[in-house]
Amino acid sequence: MAIKDAFKKLGIFIEDNPLPILLIVALLIILAVQGAQQIEMKSGTETFVEKDSALYQDFDYLYLNIFATESIIIIIENGDVTKPELLKAAERLESSVESIRGVTGISSAVSVIKNANYQITGKYEIPDSEREIDSIISSHSSELVGIMPDGTHTLMYVEMKGDVSDNELIDIQREVEKTVELSDFPPQYSVIITGDPSFMVAMNNEMNTSMGPLLMISAFFMVIVLYLVFRHVRWKLLPLPIVLLGIIYTFGAMGYLNIPLSMVSMSAFPILIGLGIDYAIQFHNRLEEELGRNENEEVAVIETIKHTGPAVLIALIITSLGFFSLFTSTVPMIQDFGKLLLIGIIMCFLSALFVGVTVIYGLDTYKKKRTEGKTSPIASKKSHRKTSTDNSHDKLSTILEKTTNLTVRYPAIVLAVTGFLCISGLYVDSFVPVQTDVTNFVPQDMPALIDLIHLGDIIGGTDALNLIIKVDDSADPNVLKWIDDFSIHEVEGRGRIYGASSIVPIIKAMNGGTIPDNSADIERLYEQIPETQINRYVHGKNMLLLDLDIGNAVADIKLEGITELMKILEEDIAWMPPPPGTSVTITGNSVVFTTVFTALTSGRVAMTLLGLLMVFVGLLVIYRDWIKALTPVFTMFIVIGWAGGVMYYSRLEYTPMTATLGALILGVGSEYAVLMMERYYEEKDNGANPLDAIREASTKIGKAIVASGLTTLFGFSALIASPFSMTSNFGLVTIMDVSLALIATFIVFPPMIVLLDGWRDQKKAKRIAKYTEGNIIPRYMHKPEVDIND
Repeated sequence: MAIKDAFKKLGIFIEDNPLPILLIVALLIILAVQGAQQIEMKSGTETFVEKDSALYQDFDYLYLNIFATESIIIIIENGDVTKPELLKAAERLESSVESIRGVTGISSAVSVIKNANYQITGKYEIPDSEREIDSIISSHSSELVGIMPDGTHTLMYVEMKGDVSDNELIDIQREVEKTVELSDFPPQYSVIITGDPSFMVAMNNEMNTSMGPLLMISAFFMVIVLYLVFRHVRWKLLPLPIVLLGIIYTFGAMGYLNIPLSMVSMSAFPILIGLGIDYAIQFHNRLEEELGRNENEEVAVIETIKHTGPAVLIALIITSLGFFSLFTSTVPMIQDFGKLLLIGIIMCFLSALFVGVTVIYGLDTYKKKRTEGKTSPIASKKSHRKTSTDNSHDKLSTILEKTTNLTVRYPAIVLAVTGFLCISGLYVDSFVPVQTDVTNFVPQDMPALIDLIHLGDIIGGTDALNLIIKVDDSADPNVLKWIDDFSIHEVEGRGRIYGASSIVPIIKAMNGGTIPDNSADIERLYEQIPETQINRYVHGKNMLLLDLDIGNAVADIKLEGITELMKILEEDIAWMPPPPGTSVTITGNSVVFTTVFTALTSGRVAMTLLGLLMVFVGLLVIYRDWIKALTPVFTMFIVIGWAGGVMYYSRLEYTPMTATLGALILGVGSEYAVLMMERYYEEKDNGANPLDAIREASTKIGKAIVASGLTTLFGFSALIASPFSMTSNFGLVTIMDVSLALIATFIVFPPMIVLLDGWRDQKKAKRIAKYTEGNIIPRYMHKPEVDIND
């Protein structure tokens, strides 16, 4: 059955059943709201790394669950932190914080001083004498290096489990803030709550609070552009609620399909609004055109769905194929991003098809009934034509027609120039830098970031490489001696490794500076170490941890430097191997961070090429015509090259969000080209030659494409105002790419399709003429050109 026949029957169904359709829509809204309540916000390791990967197993199961801890850091400063009254106030704060649910321990100068005082006097308390405190600090300076770096700063580490959930972390952060507010410190001192967990909580809060106003601004801009560009139709704002209905259905599907909401997937909704409103505009524009041309509303509805439905469906399929390349990413949140986009565009298409057409049909019928008797049928018809039909002489139509005439008049020049710019852009795209420092993604005046930078100024960087050492016996002296030797070698021999921490220095301190020669003695020492301290480095009989301090590596040496350092570390382990039966795994936040960002950014070229191939194959399968398959893909290939050049010369940077824009260009831009191509062949089927067909297509559907494109542009322009540079960068790059896709649709596509299609028509005409001279016409010459509707 031809696809247009199927859509014709669907049009008859929609025209016959407007009320049941709206009732079903209302029921689905209720179900969608229930499903949306099941959506979970996730930002853990599982959103970055696939659960069945070795990287996830090493980091999440071994490191986070066994060794790692998260620490909220309380900085006490602006005064002499060795005074008894200050330390006793810190002691009271420590006691209160320690009772908070989820806190596993506290590390501070208070504990060190109290322990030392107990060994001297038998009293587990802060001494009242400044002289006694100074003596303890002087004799225990090695233990106070990280918690009392100088006389005016002391730090309190509020420790939690490494695999603490986001909700638990938020609760702990809130309770710590309340406790600090109620603390009774001397007036000259200031107390700051910071650390990576505090920074992440603040960043998530800032993102959530900033997205609402941005989306409101986006909707406001969309209203403006619809009024400006879509004013040739009635109910020009209707596409907005139609697409929002599709977004509601998308939220519901997310809940039922267990698709989590992550930092990346949140950015899918502005994209869906831009794409979904295009579907609504296409149906709206064509229905108004048919209503102005036909006195019978029923025929107008059927004709609209018959002609526009297949075109928009094909555009949706091609858009889906472009997005499908996102599934090749090894990062789960990018895969979820792809799922969300696919579900969203399907929901927006169904919303535009069933709800948009039904509502316009109902409004038109209602308006017609109201105006009956007030005006004559002839006047009513003229008024309707004036408000709903395309005005071929308006300014936009004139601009589009002149642009098309110019490009098809000089096809060789246009394609040569645009092709050269594309190749140049693809070349310089490889030199576009990649931004990987998370602190650069957030507002630079955000208090949590300022506090985190201040912490770094006090204690230096906190990045580390964590070595999990699997052994047969965690008390094996040979293993501990290897850890000691390897630690010394790395710290002394590698300029980017500043320190090493493990159970070995503790054992040596307890045993006169040496490692015992037998396992029994080491086991006895293990039993004397506090549980919280030994659990930090030893797990049962089979696992040990060695932490290598690499300072502020993410900011200083970037991803490339960390990757190189990891390779050097692997070479050193191979050159200086551990005892037989021992294996070493390099993991930690820095390893995961480096691996994930590399996967996000380095795979973008392969992702884009795969998307191009899939779109081409999809078009080839749908149309069974190489020209119809090649032309939209060639147009989008040109846009991808242009985008790389603009990125380079604008000195923009790729981020984890913008790295996926190759697939988004294919998704958004190919839709414009396919819709233009469908209208071109529709006009050609009506008897127009290639030149006339492209002129008619550009002026008739061109206004709807411009309206949808500008709506998307205005919607994304609000993101530029985001305080988060990553979101602002994403909005800017998306606006740039959509603009290029629009330009290519009206500059590259027309000469390309006319050139190729005209060449084929001429070739076919010559063959027919040749065979006609001999009065022999092969049977295949009588067959019409293969089309999707056959």
